[in-house]
Amino acid sequence: MNGTNSTATTLSCKVQKQQPTVVQNKQLNHPRITTMAALDIERCELECEINNFGHRTYLNGRDRLIVRRGQPFTITLHLRSGQFQPGVTTFSFVAETGPCPCESAGTKAEFSLSGAVDLNQWSAAVSCHSGNTVSLSICSPPDARIGRYSLTMTQGGSTRLGDFILLFNPWCPGDSVYMEDEEELKEYVLTQDGLIFRGTEKHITHCAWNFGQFEPGILDACLQLLDMNPKYLSNADQDCSKRNDPIYVSRVVSAMINCNDDKGVLAGNWGDCSDGVSPMSWNGSVEILRNWCGSYCQPVKYGQCWVFAAVSCTVLRALGIPSRVVTNFLSAHDSNSNLIIERYYDENGTIIKKTRDSIWNFHCWVESWMTRPDLKPGFDGWQASDPTPQERSEGVFCCGPISVKAIKEGELTFKYDAPFVFAEVNADVVCWMQRKDGSQEKLSFFNRVGQRISTKSVGKDVREDITHLYKYPEGSEEERHVFEKANHQNKLLKPKPAPGLHLKIKVTEGMRNGCDFDVYAVVTNNTPKPKLCRLMFCARAARYNSTVGEECGMKDLLNMQIPPNEEKQIPLRLNYSKYCEAITEDNLIKLVALLIDYETKDAMLAVRDIYLENPEIKIKILGEPKQDRQLAAEITLKNPLSEPLQGCLFCVEGANLTDGKAIQEPIASVSPGQEAKVKVYFTPKQSGLRKLVVDFNSNKLRDVKGYRNIIIGK
Repeated sequence: MNGTNSTATTLSCKVQKQQPTVVQNKQLNHPRITTMAALDIERCELECEINNFGHRTYLNGRDRLIVRRGQPFTITLHLRSGQFQPGVTTFSFVAETGPCPCESAGTKAEFSLSGAVDLNQWSAAVSCHSGNTVSLSICSPPDARIGRYSLTMTQGGSTRLGDFILLFNPWCPGDSVYMEDEEELKEYVLTQDGLIFRGTEKHITHCAWNFGQFEPGILDACLQLLDMNPKYLSNADQDCSKRNDPIYVSRVVSAMINCNDDKGVLAGNWGDCSDGVSPMSWNGSVEILRNWCGSYCQPVKYGQCWVFAAVSCTVLRALGIPSRVVTNFLSAHDSNSNLIIERYYDENGTIIKKTRDSIWNFHCWVESWMTRPDLKPGFDGWQASDPTPQERSEGVFCCGPISVKAIKEGELTFKYDAPFVFAEVNADVVCWMQRKDGSQEKLSFFNRVGQRISTKSVGKDVREDITHLYKYPEGSEEERHVFEKANHQNKLLKPKPAPGLHLKIKVTEGMRNGCDFDVYAVVTNNTPKPKLCRLMFCARAARYNSTVGEECGMKDLLNMQIPPNEEKQIPLRLNYSKYCEAITEDNLIKLVALLIDYETKDAMLAVRDIYLENPEIKIKILGEPKQDRQLAAEITLKNPLSEPLQGCLFCVEGANLTDGKAIQEPIASVSPGQEAKVKVYFTPKQSGLRKLVVDFNSNKLRDVKGYRNIIIGK
């Protein structure tokens, strides 16, 4: 991929008048047809190295032409004999994409040589000529269809000059994905790695991700993804004609990242993943997209929301659309579009599954930058798309794009899928207790969805809170106006007065995987008389999508006395010996406290998810990082558990660091308190700031994440 020679189309026979001749392209091995022409062309240089650098696609390699729409590129014709004569020599060009190119569909363009290139349409002009060479400047319009193109020159007969790939151009003011800020363009288009935020709203963690949009083979995978979508397979001409529109393209990508309706990239799994790769184990998108291509578009097992979003981000950046992964904490899944998430508990505080509604600890989607001419003015900019298969949109498992501003303003009639995304950040949570006799009682419960919406900051490895882009401050007049517009009646109800008893859950700092620790139910009696209550306090292993597993701690106090105007803290001990076999790779435990006032029959609920911290992965770089020079990294992790780790494996990768592959280093076992240590070698291929991303897996510590920034010198 990184050769230094420009692609040349060699036309190796003399052209004779009106005598079509098949000629051979020695480099590309394609037959060419030419006829009598004013110019006797020997070969065509596509100037890949110069053009790709100027179009910011050089990280894709220099062995083929990859350019962005609305920006001129240069090709050079080498003549066997004769010279170009301005005003005398004439010829024209044809640029074509798709299986059946057509001018009316915008997939074919015929244009003649002119005095200067026109940045708003397909055009060509001679930039310089000397002796037996003619340099041409060719430009596509800023709304051209993206994809694979052939370029043909006609001068009585036709000569195929070569092939190129055309991408969106966020540097071009006329392009609908134009982004003005250069630092944002670097982050959202050119940067090949980033951070994805997970955990809980009270304990946000992050993992590094290798997007790798310029790694060898990834652009081809992204173009194949477009050609495998059902719209292309049913009507390829119509699909290709719409590829000038980032709204259409991002919607296709949203559908094709999951495989629920098509030959999409990823299969989702929130349960047993033993017949595939656990979603937690992936370090980046490169291996996923390559596996999909290499298996003739069979879905890769498995993905969950951050994997779907990250792979989508890779594809969109590769195609030239500025994109970023976003995490919404306490994210609602409103399956019946009533903006209410109903949850049911029995009298012991155990969740009863009665609806498809749920609250996820976090949920990831992708935002892309583009104009929205299909909406009224004011809704350009960031658009949310969600490739995780949750609900159907127009009969297909996809979601978006929907203007983030439209979500903030409560514009639920806007395309696409505004009600679903609005509910993810604004739905109300209503909890019920179902008694043994079947009767139900509404629980006093306070919980807000759509909290601490996060993405990586531009140019820095820190979290940027973008909640304000999705919603107005809670309790503000603007928020109330939005709820009125969205007909969110439950949010408009006046809150009931607080009960005399108050219940919350309190935790301690440093809840580490492998440790024993206490959590607390805190009950406050705000009345002037004593209270007699029942308290159920339970801990269960949980997954981030709200499903719960085995119990790992329980306390049931049938007759708890609380003096007037006093507070009681009731501890619950969580022992590693009990939770170690229960927790999943999500490292989450769900705490549920249910308090019943015997006198008033009022029932109060408190819920909190806690994240168990994994040990730190330490990465030490050995030697001076230089391009094309072998480098070593020493990676260590200390076993914090009281038992040995078996079947240990370090997986290491990084864009332009590990040659697009994951380096695997196994270790048989690691004793308690001892270090797992490996040394890996790799050769950086590009200078600049890069991330070395590490995953550690074993039988007891699963998918521990770490990374190290490395500045590669030239």
